[in-house]
Amino acid sequence: MKPVKSGLDSISKYLRTKKEVGRRKIGLLVDGPNILRKEFDVNLEEIRDVLKDYGNIKIGRVFLNQYASDKLVEAIENHGLEPIICSSDVDVRLAVEGMELVYNPNIDTLAIVTRDADFKPLLNKANEHGKETIIFGVEPGFSTALKNSADYVILMGKNHMSGYDDEDEEGKPDASEREEYHEEYPEDEYGESMEKA
Repeated sequence: MKPVKSGLDSISKYLRTKKEVGRRKIGLLVDGPNILRKEFDVNLEEIRDVLKDYGNIKIGRVFLNQYASDKLVEAIENHGLEPIICSSDVDVRLAVEGMELVYNPNIDTLAIVTRDADFKPLLNKANEHGKETIIFGVEPGFSTALKNSADYVILMGKNHMSGYDDEDEEGKPDASEREEYHEEYPEDEYGESMEKA
């Protein structure tokens, strides 16, 4: 019986060392139709990994429209994120969910992945209520209003991420170090469906 007890003690000690003080509690919202397109080559795993270095993702949701393929939905779930299929306007649903996070006491950082200026009021409300805000965006079409409303702005390029004002190339992975989004979802049915729509 003693080995079991010492085993439990070592597990308890191990878990106590894993308590992370001061890490942010993050709510992540992804604007699927606006961002998950072949031409942008956005990698959800890379976004998740960047945020995990900063804090703990407590809520991670990717908003999709009715044209999203089953493969895309499955891939999002495999990344540990929750796909939300919207039968109506994706932006409205994302904004409503975002407002819920603004008033959620268990979330202190709101991270949004979009290019759309429609979410500027959501960022402003989050800042007003003391939430930290992070915006991930891509060019072309990344809203200047969003850039100026968030606490942190991260631009996602073909082979790297950088801060909006960051001129430093150090630490940016090259193509061989990073999984390409279009390789992960080779058929890109979602992007084709969006183009048809």
